[in-house]
Amino acid sequence: MRIPTNIITGFLGTGKTTAILNLLKNKPESENWAVLVNEFGEIGIDGALMTEQGALIKEVPGGCMCCAAGVPMSVAITALLRTNPDRLIVEPTGLGHAHKVLATLTSSQFKDYIDLRATIGLVDPRNLSNPKYLENQNFNDQLAISDIVIGNKVDECHVGDVDAFNDWVTDQSPPKIFSQLVKQGNFPIELLDSPRRNPTESNEVESHHHEHAEQEPQFQLPPNQTFVRKENKGQGYFSCGWIFGAEVEFDFDDLFSVLSDLTAERVKGVLNTNNGCFAFNVSNGVVSVNQMSLEGFESRLEVIDSQLLPWDELEGVLKRISNVDSL
Repeated sequence: MRIPTNIITGFLGTGKTTAILNLLKNKPESENWAVLVNEFGEIGIDGALMTEQGALIKEVPGGCMCCAAGVPMSVAITALLRTNPDRLIVEPTGLGHAHKVLATLTSSQFKDYIDLRATIGLVDPRNLSNPKYLENQNFNDQLAISDIVIGNKVDECHVGDVDAFNDWVTDQSPPKIFSQLVKQGNFPIELLDSPRRNPTESNEVESHHHEHAEQEPQFQLPPNQTFVRKENKGQGYFSCGWIFGAEVEFDFDDLFSVLSDLTAERVKGVLNTNNGCFAFNVSNGVVSVNQMSLEGFESRLEVIDSQLLPWDELEGVLKRISNVDSL
């Protein structure tokens, strides 16, 4: 049986993970879903955020899913398919080549096992008027391969942003099969069963390379270490991530203050605090917090920006607002 599969793509900060969390919460109780998550950073945050939703999660951290970790991607997909899920969701990194992920999923290797349905692209309508995004090839490629486009965060948009989204959708050729403006990543789960616009497109995966192409990412906390730091760079972006042992506890108020003051374009984390375990998400200068029921979990924090930030200084602050030095 071929497994219904969807790619959910979008640039940094468009709300892909939130959208997938909503889908998992609303999936039929009788169904078992699997999710393959790819992140630009080396640490892996999204899988931790999805753990509580009962889906089988596999992560491929460390850059573009298809080039930086081509073999790990194929291995992860195969492992997920062996569990015979009722649906597979693939979330490529916001800085990845989504069209190459699509080509991999439609390749001869998986054609007998995967029923690839509509690719859903999320976009923040505010970005459709920003040259920084409009001139980014990956941003445009992600929207180009999307059969369905969801304008997310409409509650944070001005009228001009909504007009820009509607104008953009109208100008698409070939036209998208569906578009909608939503908030908090909430779109109808029925969209997942929409067909692709062009299922006969070329399946050839272009040859391309990345500085990490020969490395399978290693992102586990080594024994006898309280924390570990990993960095990545590419496509004009820099990331730095930390994993802290489960015994490390952050002061919640201090942590919230530090994350609020960060000027980075993207910040995500799941961290143990003196008030419990929380997921932190920082986008466009706004910090959102959700309590998690995880116990004995290794805290993870990832920061991404188009500028190289003073990672040593930030690490010092993180140590100061936690109990790292006393362990």
